[in-house]
Amino acid sequence: MAKRLLSNMAGPRTIAVHGGERPDPATGASSPSIVLSSTFVTEGPEAFSAYDLSADTPYLYTRWSNPTVDALAAKLALLEGAEAGQCFASGMAATAAIFTTFLKAGDHAVVSDVCYAAIAELARDYLPRFGIAVTCVDASDAAAVRAAVTDRTKLIFVDTPCNPLLRLSDIAALGTIAKEAGALLAVDSTFATPIATRPLALGADLVMHSATKYLCGHGDAIGGVVVGAADLVAKLRADAAIHFGGVMSPFNAWLIARGVATLPLRMKSHEENALAVARFLESHPAVERVTYPGLPSHPQHDLARRQMSNFSGMIAFQVKGGAAAGRTTAHRMAQNLGVIHYAVSLGHHRSLICWMQTDELLASSFGGSPGSEAAYRAWAGDGLFRLSIGLEEAEDLIRDLDACL
Repeated sequence: MAKRLLSNMAGPRTIAVHGGERPDPATGASSPSIVLSSTFVTEGPEAFSAYDLSADTPYLYTRWSNPTVDALAAKLALLEGAEAGQCFASGMAATAAIFTTFLKAGDHAVVSDVCYAAIAELARDYLPRFGIAVTCVDASDAAAVRAAVTDRTKLIFVDTPCNPLLRLSDIAALGTIAKEAGALLAVDSTFATPIATRPLALGADLVMHSATKYLCGHGDAIGGVVVGAADLVAKLRADAAIHFGGVMSPFNAWLIARGVATLPLRMKSHEENALAVARFLESHPAVERVTYPGLPSHPQHDLARRQMSNFSGMIAFQVKGGAAAGRTTAHRMAQNLGVIHYAVSLGHHRSLICWMQTDELLASSFGGSPGSEAAYRAWAGDGLFRLSIGLEEAEDLIRDLDACL
């Protein structure tokens, strides 16, 4: 007997487990199958243009759509309170899809001046090649965002909490600015996840996640997703996913969906561990500054409490002694850490840490006006450690860090 799909009135833990899924109608299998086929048999001829797709179009070709990938997109849309979702091969593919679908020559975009480095470089170095003007601003300053908007602005793209500073943007305030300008507001919510923040409910139009991170949670699959209104997602699918081809593989979708099932439970543990580690670091004599939204010392702690129902597992901290001390500590960590892995990426079940030197990032990803560089240094100093707290015992993480600081 066919089972109805889950209602969007269900709670997040129920959605994380059951959203987008139902028992296999042919076998009754409780666990979803992986549909790896690249092509599908149809009962008659179908259109060959992406622009002719409709809700009734059957599965034809996995670059166009795939049952396993669609199930993940539906699960994530439910978690975000969205009408629809589209999965991509990576978070960068998802971001590029937003830029290339909703911007054209002559348009203008306002982009966070600090976000994932590759996104910053894509916006600053590549979009202008196609006649798209880009203004990079401190998205934590709503007045600065408003001042950057012009009559050609079609998109505001922000990252909150931003990578790596953990600086926040007021999504509700930016949503108002975007609507007044007739522009779309897209939010990279990778650090927050749907468990911490639901940007659509605060006024955003699109939410992007690097599904490689917390959604997958295990460091074994790369993917990205964009969720939002059905008409916007349909345009993303036709314009970017099908034509550019950066779609998620069914196997990665299955792995990520398996990870999402435990996302609410993992985020609770990430937050508990991160708060304990952040408090330890804040009291350590070798540490200059700790930035974590869950600490009262965070400059935007009040906004974090309003906008986030979970403070996530990301911590930024500086050591005393500037860049030289930071590099030395990083080398010591790479050689001596026993539990935490010295590695890039984040949001995994295991803890990860890496050193990010300010001069290098300003020269490559976040370079701009003297004012923006000074604002970056005000948060990052000469460099910071980006620490992604995993699911280990907090006491073990603290001992591991203490031995290297």
